[in-house]
Amino acid sequence: FFFFLGGWGVGGGGGVLGAGGKVAAVMPEAAGFQGVTDRATLQEFSHAHSDSFWAAMANHRLTWTSAYDTVQDCDLRRGKVKWFVGGKLNVSVNCLDRHVLTCPDRVALIWERDEPGAEVKVTYRELLEMTCRLGNLLRRRGVKKGDCVTIYISDALAERIRDANSSTVITVNQGVRGGKMIDLKKTVDAAVDTCPNVRQVFVAMRTETPVVMKDRDVAMEEEMAHEEAVCEPAAMDSEDVLFMLYTSGSTGKPKGLVHTQAGYLLYASLTHKYVFDYHDGDVFGCVADIGWITGHSYCVYGPLANGATTVLFESTPIYPDPGRYWETVQRLQINQFYGAPTAIRLLLKYGDQWVHKYDRSSLKTLGSVGEPINTEAWEWYHKVVGDGRCPIVDTWWQTETGGICIAPRPSDPDAEIVPGMAMRPFFGIKPVLVDNEGEELTSKSASGALCIAQPWPGMARTIHNNHQRFIETYCQPFPGVYAFVVLKKEADITEPELRQQLKDSVSKSIAKYASPDYIQIAQRLPKTRSGKIMRRVLRNVVERDLEGLGDLSTLDDPTAVQEIIQAPLKGSLYCHFLDL
Repeated sequence: FFFFLGGWGVGGGGGVLGAGGKVAAVMPEAAGFQGVTDRATLQEFSHAHSDSFWAAMANHRLTWTSAYDTVQDCDLRRGKVKWFVGGKLNVSVNCLDRHVLTCPDRVALIWERDEPGAEVKVTYRELLEMTCRLGNLLRRRGVKKGDCVTIYISDALAERIRDANSSTVITVNQGVRGGKMIDLKKTVDAAVDTCPNVRQVFVAMRTETPVVMKDRDVAMEEEMAHEEAVCEPAAMDSEDVLFMLYTSGSTGKPKGLVHTQAGYLLYASLTHKYVFDYHDGDVFGCVADIGWITGHSYCVYGPLANGATTVLFESTPIYPDPGRYWETVQRLQINQFYGAPTAIRLLLKYGDQWVHKYDRSSLKTLGSVGEPINTEAWEWYHKVVGDGRCPIVDTWWQTETGGICIAPRPSDPDAEIVPGMAMRPFFGIKPVLVDNEGEELTSKSASGALCIAQPWPGMARTIHNNHQRFIETYCQPFPGVYAFVVLKKEADITEPELRQQLKDSVSKSIAKYASPDYIQIAQRLPKTRSGKIMRRVLRNVVERDLEGLGDLSTLDDPTAVQEIIQAPLKGSLYCHFLDL
């Protein structure tokens, strides 16, 4: 049975794994596996002996309070996913305490504030003390094991609080981004007024702007200052909930994807280490919004579990000017840089001079996340930003996977990286192509729905309060192909010609049955501020369910939705096909 991730894949001759390099050089934890001599045989071992592979990873990379009894208990047909059953650990211990024992004064977090040059560095010792004070404060205020605490630093809130049945909210007085102030506390007040379950709101002060404090509000920094800097960590079951991250569902109703303790942490740690070739002492710069899964996995959990120095980027790529990323790289001496194709394409338009202005010699690896990166942007990223010497890891994954599933690395250092292609599945990930009937396609020239054939520790466990929806969404295939087309201004083509050209192109390059039944023409696609395409809005448009568009507050510009509904035909074409 397969885990369906809503994409189309095309098989190619010659396979995708890529051998080369002794196993100890690729992954020392696996050096003792019988019959494993290189990356290809290690990949095969991770599929054929999944329990042995993941047990070795978990034993080597995680600190356990008590050992697990069973490596995995999974049945994808029923949406049942459990890893390291019976084991107990604490994520904070794995991310903080154990590093304080060996490198207490190493910088854990670099908060790259919106204001250039005003970064704040926090050591592992300081971060542990801060975490303990907050933990003690939450305990004193009645927060218990199993309670849901909502952390709010972006838009869209009330419906998520109600769905999660959260009793505590943590926020700031104002958010700061691109030189603009966002009054988050006011939004929290309006949302919490409709959420009777919320008992208390912790308010931190990002700016000096005062806010009205209600009876339920707690001045977080002031109260934390009264707490002890030591807090006994709780022993959590491997499958206890770590966090719920809400994504937008096709009906507009919040979809709270659940990630649990041990499996998620292990997978985030492992992929951070090997996809980006992280080494002790590196400065890792993921510039994604911390509120998205990329920020969770590769700003916080993965890097901290590995004892890394990680950058939390608060600003935008063009504030105060288009050189912001590269000035930050120079000033913080960033070694791995992980950003979105949307931002790369934006910066490309501003020219090379903003890149060349700054020293980027510290960079060793460049990463891409969020959507496919086109060849032009890839080449610019590689040749201009990376001076042609930094490998680009174009990563394929999503909220549901917990971490990177397909990427060019790890592989032999000389293994080819093809522009715009993720290329190689990570260890333990077994991608397959499935036809419309749900049957696996084995031909190397086949095309179909991209699925993953085996469970892995980092995958989401369920949709909060709706496991049946989880099964129907991810464990059962669904039909249909629908194309949205964004047009360039300069082309001269009629609508019928355009539609036929697109159908012919898809039939030739992918497969005839994948040719879109319907083509929607639009000036632009609705995206979030971090550049993620709002697919559930597009699904609503496809279904003509305009009443069910739901919460659009996370969109960068909500007027794009109306443009999609009423878009006229203009210019030549740039296609963006979506798996709807």
